[in-house]
Amino acid sequence: MSIASPLAGRIPVTRITPAVPDPRWHPKAFEGEVVPFRATVFREGHDRVGAMLVITAPSGDVRRERMAPMAPGTDRWEALVRLDELGDWHWHVIGFDDEIATWRHDAAVKVDAGVDALLMFEIGARLLDRAAAEPARPKAVRTRLAGLAARLRDPGASIADRRPLVDDPLFDEFDARPLARLTSDSPEHTILVERRRAGVGAWYEFFPRSEGARKLKDGSWKSGTFRSAQKRLDAVAAMGFDVVYLPPIHPIGVTNRKGPNNTLTPGPHDPGSPWAIGGPMKDGSAGGHDAVHPDLGTLADFRAFVRRANALGLEIALDLALQASPDHPWVAEHPDWFTQLPDGTIRYAENPPKKYQDIYPVNFDDDPEGIFDEVLRILRHWMKQGVRIFRVDNPHTKPLVFWERLIATVNAEDPRVVFLAEAFTRPAMMQALAMAGFQQSYSYFTWRNTKEELEEFLTSVSQETADFMRPNLFVNTPDILTEYLQFGGPAAFTVRATIAATAAPLWGVYSGFELFESVARPGAEEAIDNEKYEYKPRDFAAAEAAGRSLALYLGILNRVRAEHPALAQLRNLRFHASDDDSVLVYSKHLEGRFTPDGVDDTIIVVANVDPHSVRETTVHLELATIGLDDDARFEVEDLVTGTRWEWGASNYVRLDAFTRPAHILHVRRAQDA
Repeated sequence: MSIASPLAGRIPVTRITPAVPDPRWHPKAFEGEVVPFRATVFREGHDRVGAMLVITAPSGDVRRERMAPMAPGTDRWEALVRLDELGDWHWHVIGFDDEIATWRHDAAVKVDAGVDALLMFEIGARLLDRAAAEPARPKAVRTRLAGLAARLRDPGASIADRRPLVDDPLFDEFDARPLARLTSDSPEHTILVERRRAGVGAWYEFFPRSEGARKLKDGSWKSGTFRSAQKRLDAVAAMGFDVVYLPPIHPIGVTNRKGPNNTLTPGPHDPGSPWAIGGPMKDGSAGGHDAVHPDLGTLADFRAFVRRANALGLEIALDLALQASPDHPWVAEHPDWFTQLPDGTIRYAENPPKKYQDIYPVNFDDDPEGIFDEVLRILRHWMKQGVRIFRVDNPHTKPLVFWERLIATVNAEDPRVVFLAEAFTRPAMMQALAMAGFQQSYSYFTWRNTKEELEEFLTSVSQETADFMRPNLFVNTPDILTEYLQFGGPAAFTVRATIAATAAPLWGVYSGFELFESVARPGAEEAIDNEKYEYKPRDFAAAEAAGRSLALYLGILNRVRAEHPALAQLRNLRFHASDDDSVLVYSKHLEGRFTPDGVDDTIIVVANVDPHSVRETTVHLELATIGLDDDARFEVEDLVTGTRWEWGASNYVRLDAFTRPAHILHVRRAQDA
């Protein structure tokens, strides 16, 4: 009977992270992300162990990072590494018996107790002899190690004289080059690093047809165009956004076209939903996913729109909605791409209780190769027009294997392409989409409003799923106007924007949010007179002049994000306590070794999540999580108002929902003064 080879090494190394729940896929990070690499390393008995991270960049550069122990008693070890190169990184963890640490601990205890002092000095000297004989160590270091060994053995020195040698700074040499006889390597792991915009960005959504739209005397509308929508780009850039997301820009179907507020009785001038893709072009032919709605202009106009956005530092994200209106060319050319009902009709889309009579969902079962080839062709078409970001509509209603293959194919051709999954669905599917390739994901953020809900949700996305799923915290969408925004007034909008912009490096706003648009269609969780079904030109300048705009504050949020690298990280979110169930407190801390100026960057956010009250309370900070001693006193500056206070572990705050519902505080250390 054969005995299988043991899986455990002599120094066991287990529970390696970053990792994904399913080993068929790899964890991922974005360029510039500081990733915690962790492992459980232990051994029998009481001798000390250590852990070393060995990580190889895509370029072949190999780094060795000594891992530090985490909470006592957990046997968990961690090394923080900034991943600054695109591509696959390979890494493993070496567990080893830390002979020097074991000796120093035992020597300190025994010598101080007057037990075996000379024996302990000799044991230490022999360890140093071994280290001094290792040719991999620099010659100067080897000479100093030999000298320290001689001093430990010096018969002319008393035990008291030799005791400080146990704590000699030269032992720091073993942090980078430990002395070990017993070692165990973990298996090799891979982490994919994608471009920075895959993990950091501020999104702004607007409908080009509404920008510059005019209602004519006969009741018809003159649609906005890409040329008129270009004028909105300057304001979006001025607010500090990075990405402009456009709903579908394709021809819209006429059959079963929806009227205002999702009615089935459209008027002759109603434009229909952009998601009902496929309809008449100017020459009477049917246009589909590769065409531009004739009211918006030409493909050349779209390219000019993209160029203007790029000149302002903006990227264009285009909607990818794999569905068709009854007038789409696919319906006639590929009837097997849709579900045929017994009565000869095609099944339209539903999301009970919502019905979308103007949309046919695609059925991937009968011709998966044909559908794959067509969608890949469409993506390549828009990539040629300058698009590198796609917001995917309802990906959870399409096969996971389709997305895995499609995204892998596209990213193999151009790794700069980013896909955002708009999948408000069950956690298993949301997470699987992220594991299978989506760089960003919508999340449940819009429905998490209380302190308890937000702490649970944000802990989950920043700690439990951060190795593979990046949440984009949209505060609203054309489909989502939550009760919190409907009834919370301007304070609710301010609080939601503050949390979204500071809790995660990705966040998004749908146009109209800055104008506090809060009136819902009766019985629905979406805005009345919804822009999905009609033109909705907005007078942003008049609102700002009247003091009814959040645009200035959104600009402040994005400026703070740009100036503070701690906010460009996801995994560094930590919560702190307050004595009020409506006051949320969290921090984001980034060590100086990872910041551009070499100075620690720490942001503390204190938010009153009750938009109807004034809250006075005490917040209690765990100062160790932000790199400070428990008894430290320090200055904080409110980055919105410029006000400064002296803070410590416990601090009084007063947050008035009607004037200033949140603090965004920068911890000012001695080097910041």
